[in-house]
This record gives sequence, C-alpha cells and structure tokens, in this order.
Amino acid sequence: MGQMTNNVAAARALRDELLADNHRPAYHIITPEGHCAPFDPNAALFWKGRYHLMYILQTDAGHCFAHISSTDLVHWRHHPLALQPGDGDTGIFSGGAALNRDGVPTITYWGLGEPGGICIATSTDDLLETWTKSAANPVIRETQHGLRATRDDDGDEVVYGAADPSAIWVEDGRHYVLTGNLLVLREYGQTRDLVEHQGDTLYLLVSDDLQQWEYLHEFYTSRREWTRADEDDMCPDFFALPSSPEGGPPSDRHLLLFISHNLGCQYYVGNYADLRFTPETHGRMTWVDNAFFAPESLLDDRGRRIMWSWIFDGRGSDVRDASPWSGTMSLPRVLWLGDDGTLRLRPAPELNVLRHRQRDLGEMDLRDGAEWTWEGVSGTCLELELEIDPGTASQVGITVCAADDGTEFTEVFYDADAKALAIDARHSSLSDGPRNVESGPLQLGEYLHLRVFVDRSVVEAFANDRVGVMRRIYPDGVDATGVRLFARGGDARVLAARAWDMAPANPY
Repeated sequence: MGQMTNNVAAARALRDELLADNHRPAYHIITPEGHCAPFDPNAALFWKGRYHLMYILQTDAGHCFAHISSTDLVHWRHHPLALQPGDGDTGIFSGGAALNRDGVPTITYWGLGEPGGICIATSTDDLLETWTKSAANPVIRETQHGLRATRDDDGDEVVYGAADPSAIWVEDGRHYVLTGNLLVLREYGQTRDLVEHQGDTLYLLVSDDLQQWEYLHEFYTSRREWTRADEDDMCPDFFALPSSPEGGPPSDRHLLLFISHNLGCQYYVGNYADLRFTPETHGRMTWVDNAFFAPESLLDDRGRRIMWSWIFDGRGSDVRDASPWSGTMSLPRVLWLGDDGTLRLRPAPELNVLRHRQRDLGEMDLRDGAEWTWEGVSGTCLELELEIDPGTASQVGITVCAADDGTEFTEVFYDADAKALAIDARHSSLSDGPRNVESGPLQLGEYLHLRVFVDRSVVEAFANDRVGVMRRIYPDGVDATGVRLFARGGDARVLAARAWDMAPANPY
C-alpha cells in the first residue's frame, strides 16, 4: 500500500509539473511524459470506427511502438504498447499499417537486430491492442545494416533497402511493399561513390504469403532538379490521392510522402502504372531545416487521406534534457489532388470543436508600415483566420505571441516578392528555440486566406489550401501573448478576420 501511495503521489507531481509548463502544447498530440526521439508517427490505420496511430517510444527495453486511438482526430486514448523488442528483434523502427488481402490489420516495420530487416505483425481484435509478430521475421532479412545485397542469376550484385517499409498494399491478389534507401545511399552512393545509388529512391518487393518476398526493381527515378544527390527516401507513404477534401473516390494520381534525413518531409505527385511510379511534380513541407519529419497517413471511412508528422523539439539539448517531456506531432492535415494536378492540404475540420470565444473583425485597411493591435485577442492557444487583399504590400500578415515591450514576437505573413508564406521566428524568444525564417512557396492568384494555429511552443500556418508552414517558438515572457496585424512595402486590406481561443485536447 505504501508503494502504491508513493506512485500516486509521484504521478500527481509529474502531472502538476506538466500542466505548469507554458511551452508544452495543449492540443497537438504529445508524448504523455518522457523524451521520445525519434517520435515518428507510424502504422496509422482507420479500423472499426477509430483512428489508430502508433509512434516510436523509448523504454528500458529499447525502441517500441506506442499506440493511441481516437474517434474524432482531436481527443486520443492511450493504449498499451503495441510492439516491443523481443521475438527476434531488439527494437521497433518505422513502418506502416494496412489491411492484407484477407482484411487483417498488418504492420510492417523495420526490426532492429542481428540480423534485422523488414518485419510483420498482425492483429484481429477490435481495439488493435494485441499484435502477433510473424514467426518468419525478419521477412526481408538484411545482409548489412538497413540493406540487403544478393546476386542475380548472372552473378551480378543486386542491392536494395531493408529499412523503413511502407504499408503494404494489395494489387491483383498480391502484397506489395516499398523499402527505404538511406543505408544503400550511404554505403553504395557515398562511401563507394556509385552514381546509380545516389539520390532518393525506393525498392519494390512482392509477396503472396507475407513471408517470402521477391525484389522487383527500383520504384522510381529521382531527378536532381528536384532533390539533391545526398538526399535519401525513408518513412515512405504511397497512396492514391483523394479527389476532394471530403474524400470520396480516389483521383487518378498518386502521392509519395517521404523524408530525406537532411532536408525533412517532402512529396511527389505522379502517375502509377505497371508497378512503377513516375513523379510529375515535387514539393516540400519543410524548407530551412528538417524540423517537420517522418510523415504518416491513413485513409478513413469517408475516403479522406489524413497525415501527421513529427515536429522536432527546437529547444537546446540542455533545456530539453532537463524537461520532463519531448515529443510533438503536427496537426492532422487532410490531403487531396487539386484541379491543376498539384497537392492540396488543410487542417482537419475536426479541430473546429476546440474553438471557443469567437471574436470577429470587420473590414479594415492596413497602411504601409503600420502595425495594428487586435484588442481583446491574445494568448498562446489560438486559431486565427484571415481573408486579406494583399494590395500593393510586399509583406502582409499577423504577429503572434508578442510581448508588450517588443522583445519577443513571431510573424506569420505572405511575402509577395518571394511568393511565399513565411514564419519569422528570429525574435520568438530571448533564450531558446530556433531563430530563423521558414517559408514555403505560395503563388497567389486570389485573395490570401490565412489560418494560423498557436499552441504554446508550436505555430502552424496554412494558406489557400496550398501550403503549410511550421515553427517551434519558446517565448520567455508571460506577457508574450499579443496579436497584431501589419503591412509593409505598400497597403493591404483585411476583408474578414476571426479569432478563437482553442481548448486543450490533451488530458494534461
């Protein structure tokens, strides 16, 4: 009884400490406690009315898959760990989830070990709380860390990845999977300087029984005008893009989401035919660094494609190590194909349930060089929505988390000269966090529709269903809560603006 009392007291003390942390996000998915690095979202699956999401968690046993689920994409239940080291592996690394040809939920993951490689686990229970690893694991066995090298019938070496598998998909009754190329790039493309193994690609394998896998070929060819020779393709997620944000039938184009370890989350939109993918356009979801990382998505019962990514902790290592938590995911993004054949994205509409205390602002002019304080709107858990005619302004946008004395502030704005949506975090904190400007390309042919989500140490901004930009901020001042509108280099006009406080979604 004494030990239980001590445990309860310790749990309450930790909860109080977490609740008092002004930088711990309130409505993004976060680790309930402890440090998670990596914190990759993995094995997302819609199953029997619930959204399921795994993420990498470290315990004394090693890397595991933690498991959360939700019915509304906002409030999440924590389940027992889904996968832990053992039964042939010493750690659980990135992978995906899908239904196999028999309709059974199936996780593919990179099992660490000697040897390691691609592993399989299945579940049949309603809550996906019990997973059984295949006795054949690793079903794609590495010959060197993260890769497999064999010989073909002519005696020539054939090498492909044995790391970071995609979710399986079923085509003509057969199972297919993609594996990542980081370790092939490092060994063959960089150490051995073989040009044919440089840059990003994936490897396609096929199986009839999920145990015996046959390597087919490289899945696509990368192009240097889009990606660099030192970029890899890991955490791949491949699927047909929906034709609308509401879901419905798929379009005729596929999306390949992935990361390069040095430059973060990116994607190709292209054509899939004859077991090969041909990229037609390329885009990124992080530009100045790799802090938006390891994308993962699922298809829900409406046909919507919803994704998350790991948002890096931007605090210094000493501050992070002293903190009782580290691990944050992005807001859920809905993805679909635009009429022009490019990717469209927006925050999941389920987030609207968190809105309260709406404040509306009518039309108003923003004069060049002026900064207008939005009275009655302040805080560190906000959603802001603005419709703006940029007019002649070279920059127009909104300042958040602004201190009264001007020492700390974060700017979110449209840059007409650069044709970009930007977050300027150079003055976000007097002490900690990245101090840079992140911006994603945005070509406006209409008014600016801007949505900004502030969640304590996270700012995510979205514009015109075309781009999403993220920065971590760690303001020190308790008064760093102000909201202001501005225009520079010309005049602009606010056509409409709304602000909401956002209710916490995390239990503490």
